[in-house]
Amino acid sequence: MTDAIAPSGLPAGLVAHRRTPIFDQDTIPAGLRREHRTAAGVWGLITVLEGRLRFRTLRPVRETVLAPGTPMAIAPQQPHEVDPDGPVRFFVDFYRAADPASSEAGRD
Repeated sequence: MTDAIAPSGLPAGLVAHRRTPIFDQDTIPAGLRREHRTAAGVWGLITVLEGRLRFRTLRPVRETVLAPGTPMAIAPQQPHEVDPDGPVRFFVDFYRAADPASSEAGRD
């Protein structure tokens, strides 16, 4: 993996790992509304489909209001939380480094 940053804010060379369901202001899990973090080596990318979502990093403290067209990359193990700013619909994609063993296996 290189140190290049993709337009999404994610480093180049990551592969999609999984995606959450679409959450709205009523279905956001309580754990996302309080301090939490991604696992080591796992990046998140929040995509807002409708409305606005407050995204706060906790170390350092910074708040950004996300809206459609403004995805937010989350670094591995970055403490953060989210809070809806009115009605909202969003999901989170998770990415990790490509497994070198699986890419080698595909070259046979």
